[in-house]
Amino acid sequence: MRIGILSKRETGLVEELSNFFMENGHKISIYTSENLKVNSSLFDNDLYILKSKQLLFLYAGYFLQLNNIPIIPDPTISYIHKHRVETYFSMKKCGLNTPQIYMGTPRSIKKDLKASDYPLIVKPLMGSGSKGIKIIKSSKDFENDLNKILYFEKFIKGIHYLAYFIGDKICVGEKQPLANEHGKIKVIEPEKDIKNVLKIWRNAYNLLFGHLDMIRETKSNKLLVVDTGTFPEFSNWKLDNDYGTEICNLILKRYEEIKG
Repeated sequence: MRIGILSKRETGLVEELSNFFMENGHKISIYTSENLKVNSSLFDNDLYILKSKQLLFLYAGYFLQLNNIPIIPDPTISYIHKHRVETYFSMKKCGLNTPQIYMGTPRSIKKDLKASDYPLIVKPLMGSGSKGIKIIKSSKDFENDLNKILYFEKFIKGIHYLAYFIGDKICVGEKQPLANEHGKIKVIEPEKDIKNVLKIWRNAYNLLFGHLDMIRETKSNKLLVVDTGTFPEFSNWKLDNDYGTEICNLILKRYEEIKG
């Protein structure tokens, strides 16, 4: 089979996936921003793997879908979990607990905030992980452009978790607040509610793998979901060293299901 991988880079997990597929007789083409052209040349492959949520790769995914070429994960689901507002509403639709949010311009938001509403987290509308995230401790920390539309979350004090899943396997660790996937974690045995949240989210979007960032609030002990990811690097996966093989096998199984 001919498999195309849409990715920002050719190293890391992409290299592991590529090696597995080639060792099992498949032909691999990796498309980065340097060589990706969204046109009929993409029809040369039987299956695509969408590793990046950058818009160029998402648009390529939509193009492939329209032309009935299987792509995993679904680019529509990947887009939802790249856009902060879409992500928030997707989590609420699943019944998951989330922090209080504020959407609007700094001009419209800050005039109604009380001192007790701070600190806030401001996040880019499009993005994932911790890139571009800032803490707003008071009205003085708002950006100078008062008419720029922004997305804010109430900062939650508590224990922060990075929670992965690959199929039915789960790996969870405590992490530093606002740290990205690659930061150091302390692996823990996940509590029942963490497992349940992962199961709800996985089943809601029929996901093969992914991760959630969660916080257990100190005051209420409530578990809140603050970020999602459909295809992480699994930099902190600690259960075993062969997770790349498991991801590949899940992708191949899903491909067979799609083809019927």
